[in-house]
Amino acid sequence: MEPLSDKQIRSSFANCTKGEASRLRLPLDFAELPWEELDFLGWVDPGAPLKAHLVIPRPDGPLGISLRVPSVSRTSALKSSLCQLCLTAHASSGVTLLAAPLAGARGREGNTVGIYVCADLACPLYVRGKRLPKLRTARYEESLTLDERLERMSGNLDSFAARVTAGA
Repeated sequence: MEPLSDKQIRSSFANCTKGEASRLRLPLDFAELPWEELDFLGWVDPGAPLKAHLVIPRPDGPLGISLRVPSVSRTSALKSSLCQLCLTAHASSGVTLLAAPLAGARGREGNTVGIYVCADLACPLYVRGKRLPKLRTARYEESLTLDERLERMSGNLDSFAARVTAGA
């Protein structure tokens, strides 16, 4: 992924207001991000730990998606330990359910779509073996190459983004 500026990131969001995008905080390590190893930028907002953000590179410019941790009353008793983007297995606290308001009028009406993801949103680093899940020593053995695993992750992310932006 090519490095992005603060302005590019803030103007990319499809499912939040310009005011919300202007108030979000970038990752604390923004200046040191390993851009060459990121297929997307994902982070938990350091000023609002119940909010997270994804920025996905696209040919026509980045696409930003704002996410939030649903309230306890809205979450299911079921919990996943497998990220739906990169398919990394984690210990119980390594995967979290995040909800993205839909883009446009449907999102303003409160409609959301959820996904279980790595709690630190570092999926590209897990797929590349640059980061290991806590309490696990390695990824499950797969017959897919690194490029195939990255392509699968990208496809999963594109599918989620399509669900967020459908009808906007």
